Amino acid sequence: MLSRRLWLAGLILCGVWGCAKTTPPAPAAGGRAGSGTLANGTQTPEVTETPTSRGTIGVSLLTFENPFFKVIADNIESEGKKHGYETIALSADEDPAKQSDQVNDFVVKKVSAIVLSPCESRSIVPAIQAANKAGIPVFTVDIPCLEEGVEIVSQIATDNLGGGRAAASAIIEVLGEAGGQVAVLEYAQAESCRLRVKGFMEVITAHNAVVQDKIEVVGNYEGGGDREKSAAAMKDILQSKPDLKAIFCINDPSALGARATLEQAGKADAVTIVGFDGQTEAKQAIKEGKIYADPIQFPDRMGIEAVNAIVAHSKGKDVPAQNLIPTKLYKKADADADPSLK
Repeated sequence: MLSRRLWLAGLILCGVWGCAKTTPPAPAAGGRAGSGTLANGTQTPEVTETPTSRGTIGVSLLTFENPFFKVIADNIESEGKKHGYETIALSADEDPAKQSDQVNDFVVKKVSAIVLSPCESRSIVPAIQAANKAGIPVFTVDIPCLEEGVEIVSQIATDNLGGGRAAASAIIEVLGEAGGQVAVLEYAQAESCRLRVKGFMEVITAHNAVVQDKIEVVGNYEGGGDREKSAAAMKDILQSKPDLKAIFCINDPSALGARATLEQAGKADAVTIVGFDGQTEAKQAIKEGKIYADPIQFPDRMGIEAVNAIVAHSKGKDVPAQNLIPTKLYKKADADADPSLK
């Protein structure tokens, strides 16, 4: 009888104090599952956290033939990964129809955000509108889309207008009071390049108002932003304008193409080149005296800022409609001090 009473007492105590194995306390509200100390003094194992997946960023850029756009794409991918985004980065190969197909495919895939450098602003409107209708935020980088009827969250770009003005100041510095004939190798399809030419012409016009038209802009010639096309255009310019003193090229491939033609024609020392971008090959050419100067851009920063805008917008924060990154005029003294060059 006594043993039965003891057995009942033990059963009651087990119900009060609990006979199941001890379980660790739940993390405090707002804390994370991770290392901590249990009541018995032992440590819970460390739990490694991984970024929460935010989805995919669809990127369609003008061309990967120009390293500038590849740098933007690479930085969007690396920065996006830090914030939990996957990236699909595509080259539109300067083909408006191909780019429209890429954007429409992003819409079908239901990406979290789309980043574009439009091949041609008017052609891309229907595809952007499809993204707008699907509720997918659209951002532009380097090249804007200023057309009516589209919703662009933010444009991240170089201050192309200011860069064009800096290029003009470099030309004025070279030609001095004597002045002379100047040509422009443009890429009229791209809004960013049109802004560079606009800034360039503003400063040249203002300068000529003071010095009585000493600098003559003899024409804008289409170089397509391409080395080979610009080299061919430079041949035509030299044939029609043999007294040319300087040329403004809207990007580095254009400047390098122009330089190749000048060397072939034996006029490398007769015509001063000012480019635009700051690619390594062009910086090396500046160091060697083949190009006078470049307003340099920062495509790595543009890619990072595009992701920052996407993240901020996803959190409901206000994002500036335009984020312009200033250029820096890069000349031989800068190249001589540049540790990245030979």
